[in-house]
Amino acid sequence: MKAIVCERYGPPEVLKIAEVPKPVPKENEILVKVRATTVAVADSRIRAFRVPPAFWLPGRLSLGITKPRKPILGVELSGEVESTGRNVKRFRQGDEVFAATLFNFGGYAEYICLPENSAVAMKPRNTSFEEAAAIPIGARTAFYYLKAANVDKGKKILIYGASGSVGTYMIQLAKHYGAEVTAVCSAANVQLVQSLGASKVLDYTSPDFVSRLEKYDVVIDAVDKLEFSVGINAVKDGGVYANITSPVKSIAMMLSKKKVLVGVDIPETSEGINQLKDLVESGVLKPVMDKIYPFEQIVEAHRYVDTGRKKGNVAITV
Repeated sequence: MKAIVCERYGPPEVLKIAEVPKPVPKENEILVKVRATTVAVADSRIRAFRVPPAFWLPGRLSLGITKPRKPILGVELSGEVESTGRNVKRFRQGDEVFAATLFNFGGYAEYICLPENSAVAMKPRNTSFEEAAAIPIGARTAFYYLKAANVDKGKKILIYGASGSVGTYMIQLAKHYGAEVTAVCSAANVQLVQSLGASKVLDYTSPDFVSRLEKYDVVIDAVDKLEFSVGINAVKDGGVYANITSPVKSIAMMLSKKKVLVGVDIPETSEGINQLKDLVESGVLKPVMDKIYPFEQIVEAHRYVDTGRKKGNVAITV
């Protein structure tokens, strides 16, 4: 089968199309013919090995010394079940599914084997394969962070990086929960975030951005670009600050008297992804699609994501 392999850490050009053995499902696995995957920020970061300096050595030991230990990237996907292991009960041949593969990767291939009890579920009926592939990582991250921050009716929430994958899902979910959403993005994305449910929008490039901040019950940095001192100062007493990309708390975070959320546990099980399926089918959530590239243009897709200007999600048709 064809797969895109990451031969070493570096720019998008390190990604190559290669022939690799087609996997065979174990007793508890399903074999999925991949129809679509995405270029998630996680894929871009792992390919380029962009990690905080303090995590350089642990990162290399975990991911691979000179190149990714798991060379086929791709942390989310959708497709069709081609066959099942003999102990599989939840799925059968022909089922359309979508899945997160954040710990094992593998979405950049024509086929992948997934454990039945992993983060895989039936594809939402009202989505294309490309849209379904863009749900598992961004939407699950938004779902679990909002849950951990106890976002509910009447709370004021600030989302920094609101036009990205996680941010666009957060706006929709927070609005669904009854929160008042202030979105932070560039001027070019104001209309987009308003259409998703943001009550107020702030342009982070504006000279008076910081002075326009109010006090919020929850402040969420979805792109790790909001200065911590600015973000935490905008949190009400008893409120919550969250950074979805920071793996551990910094000294400043640990010294803060306000609640700080980083590294929220997002289980690799079917429960969360099934809840997202229901929210998509009921019209609460809709994936925001920026660009869709063919499999052969994976390098161009990674180049685009590396610019940091994507709106919502970038998908790959396999």
